[in-house]
Amino acid sequence: MRLLDALEVTDRDKRLKVARAILYLAQGVFDECDTDTDVLHWSRHNVFLLYDMGVFTALLELLSMEMDNNQACSSAVRKPAISLADSTELRVLLSIMYLMVETIRLQTEDDRPEWRTAREAFKTELGSPLYNGEPFSLLLFTMVTKFCSMNAPHFPMKKVLLLLWKTILFTMGGFEELQEMKVRGRERLSLPPLPEDSIKVIRSMRAASPPASAMELIEQQQQAKRGRRSRRPLVKQDSLDTYNERDPFKNDDARDEEEDGEEADSGIEGEVDPLDRDVIIQPPPPPPPLRPPTESASLPKGLPWAPKVREKDIEHFLETSRNKFIGFTLGNDTETLVGLPRPIHESVKTLKQHKYVSIAEMQIKREEELQQCPMTLGEEDVDETPTEILYLGMLPNLSQYVIALLKLLLAAAPTSKAKTDSINILADVLPEEMPITVLQSMKLGIDVNRHKEIIVKAISALLLLLLKHLKLNHIYQFEIVSQHLVFDSLTTTDYHLDSATVPEVHLHPHKDTGRVRLPILHVFFVGVFNSPNPFCWRNLFSCINLLRILNKLTKWKHSRTMMLVVFKSAPILKRALKVKQAMMQLYVLKLLKIQTKYLGRQWRKSNMKTMSAIYQKVRHRLNDDWAYGNDIDARPWDFQAEECALRESIEKFNSRRYDKNQNGEFAPVDNCLQSVLGQRVELPEDFHYSYEMWLEREVFSQPIQWEGLLQQAQ
Repeated sequence: MRLLDALEVTDRDKRLKVARAILYLAQGVFDECDTDTDVLHWSRHNVFLLYDMGVFTALLELLSMEMDNNQACSSAVRKPAISLADSTELRVLLSIMYLMVETIRLQTEDDRPEWRTAREAFKTELGSPLYNGEPFSLLLFTMVTKFCSMNAPHFPMKKVLLLLWKTILFTMGGFEELQEMKVRGRERLSLPPLPEDSIKVIRSMRAASPPASAMELIEQQQQAKRGRRSRRPLVKQDSLDTYNERDPFKNDDARDEEEDGEEADSGIEGEVDPLDRDVIIQPPPPPPPLRPPTESASLPKGLPWAPKVREKDIEHFLETSRNKFIGFTLGNDTETLVGLPRPIHESVKTLKQHKYVSIAEMQIKREEELQQCPMTLGEEDVDETPTEILYLGMLPNLSQYVIALLKLLLAAAPTSKAKTDSINILADVLPEEMPITVLQSMKLGIDVNRHKEIIVKAISALLLLLLKHLKLNHIYQFEIVSQHLVFDSLTTTDYHLDSATVPEVHLHPHKDTGRVRLPILHVFFVGVFNSPNPFCWRNLFSCINLLRILNKLTKWKHSRTMMLVVFKSAPILKRALKVKQAMMQLYVLKLLKIQTKYLGRQWRKSNMKTMSAIYQKVRHRLNDDWAYGNDIDARPWDFQAEECALRESIEKFNSRRYDKNQNGEFAPVDNCLQSVLGQRVELPEDFHYSYEMWLEREVFSQPIQWEGLLQQAQ
């Protein structure tokens, strides 16, 4: 309580000293503990104590005061170089708030009952518009936009983004909470349950061996040429091809070997993949030992995903069948099968067995009904969820928030081209005095790289969480953010598209590092291949998040899929398969699947093993002709109209639900004379002084043609 009182003093230095004392408490009084376990215990104990004493509210007032400190902002703008000293107070406040949010968010088995109550209260408090009429997340978004507009270049963006990510994660929930909310949402709409839990399926998937590197390809080609003169050696098939099918398009021609050589597999040194059926047999050395027979039982039975069918797919199938066998169509009728042969009946039955209706489709259908019958259906009951509250607060400046996040992502992403016109994100990592020795320079370089990686990690997780929650809350909320991401990312990153470089992956252990960029959102990751050293999980996490965002942006959007094709993302995505991580491979293969119909027959001939991997790992959509490119949706026409129609639907949705100033032409009218005359009308206080004059002017002196009124009524 003494520290809380001291936070309100006018002396800036005293406030900073007190804030550092509170930070020391939140960090677990580490100087007075003997072990790390004690530090974590007292950190958790002190954080809940600080929350009970109202420290978070006091810190929020100080944070708002620092944000509105025009003197500090103008001083930072005039400085040629900004350092850690310019954001000391902000960094201390944000560090305490981050520790409180993250510590209270995480649940443990030995939590006290009062701590669980405090967690729920804090969660509700952060997600509600209690801070100047807006949620806490919106305050942090405002800090991001002020920084990117160069009005406050001293803001510590890394800490702001981390706190924003954790706040949204706490108030809205993570992926497991999302899955539970999705199940409850389908029950409310009387939809059948989900065919499987996607989180569990992905966790149980096994990664495939990465494709061979350049040096291994050269060695294999040389061995193949030598073997052709004597006897042809058996070459190990890519583990992506589970069933070890020989490429039907491969022949002994040298040109075809060059095309298919890129798909050959080198395997993982010292590691046996259970999906591999063959063993590399070199002529000089003896063959390696055979696998024990028990490993064959670990092979997955069947495909990991249940196939899905949309209502649109069934309608298209029946339309084609009716045109072929009957000569006319019945529109959207999916029940009438008169005149169709028995195999078509069986096909329709199978399609309906796998029919999947999403929550988004139900929301679009409901929105169309509300637009068509506003008087009959009345106003929609909208639940005040944390997602709805945040979207309502973000809507007026949504484009600015998205552009600011993309600018930060672009500034933090590594590239071979110098970014002289990008914003400075190193304000909270550069010291006042630059390093003098080589060792200090190396340490600073490591800190700068780590700083950028954390920023990319926070932004990617933040965007993915926002998209998933908004899509579950309402599909059009998701679509407007998606459109801003697609078109704003083009304007902010277009001049960097020519800087895509993928350095060669070295063959030596302990030195293997690959860096891959994907278009539009500039996905970068750093992996360690063929090495016992661990991956850089931070960058792998960021890369998977950005791949998932790309999947969400392009799903069922043919115009955006064509953007991936135009930016030549397929070769880069193929190289991303070098990372032996199941989740990442899954989302890379998903992005490749939606492009195959646009890439041409020659690409599909040269990448049969990648096609096989897509078949094994990605969910099947029955009637989806992705592997042959004969689908009608593959014809590249009228893509601009698709985005314009979507934009029109979004604007209608926002106007109907959130525009409170719209005219009342659809408001119900009371036609009962008694109820209208019985209504109490609020009149001005001085009306009774001029009442007689008003009667004379408006009633008695105005001639009324009663006969004319009666004739018009007839």
